[in-house]
Amino acid sequence: MPFVQKITPCLWFDDQAEAAAQFYVSIFRNSKILTVSRYGEAGQEIHGKQPGTVLTVAFELDGYSFTALNGGPVFEFNEAISLQVNCDTQAELDDFWQKLSEGGDPTAQQCGWLKDRYGVSWQIVPRIMGELMTDPDVEKSQRTMQALLQMKKLDIAPLKRAHAG
Repeated sequence: MPFVQKITPCLWFDDQAEAAAQFYVSIFRNSKILTVSRYGEAGQEIHGKQPGTVLTVAFELDGYSFTALNGGPVFEFNEAISLQVNCDTQAELDDFWQKLSEGGDPTAQQCGWLKDRYGVSWQIVPRIMGELMTDPDVEKSQRTMQALLQMKKLDIAPLKRAHAG
């Protein structure tokens, strides 16, 4: 039986939903735009959008469903929520970091977190991070945390060295 996603994140944009979805789809493998819906005349007195402009974009990133909504300037993204990308290699981590941070906020980069050009926060982390941080040997996990706190983009080799002591 194929995987059916029960929860789909909805990302609220002012008017950049389609551009953002296209940007994200260009970065992740196995990704695509599924559908684009447009505002009509109904409700224009409430939403204020011109008929025919993009309302929502349904898209997939590596098989996971997302919705991008052009809801207007009512809300902005903040670091209270982020999208986590687990990477198997340093090359993969570097590639996602470079692509997602391009045009983003360089002051929002810390401990594997970055903010992209649309204000969405991402965590680009090595898949091994959970194992390093939850080691039953508290000294090992604390050394890993200390190394992590010194980094913007995470570097797997120093994290492993810190863990090993």
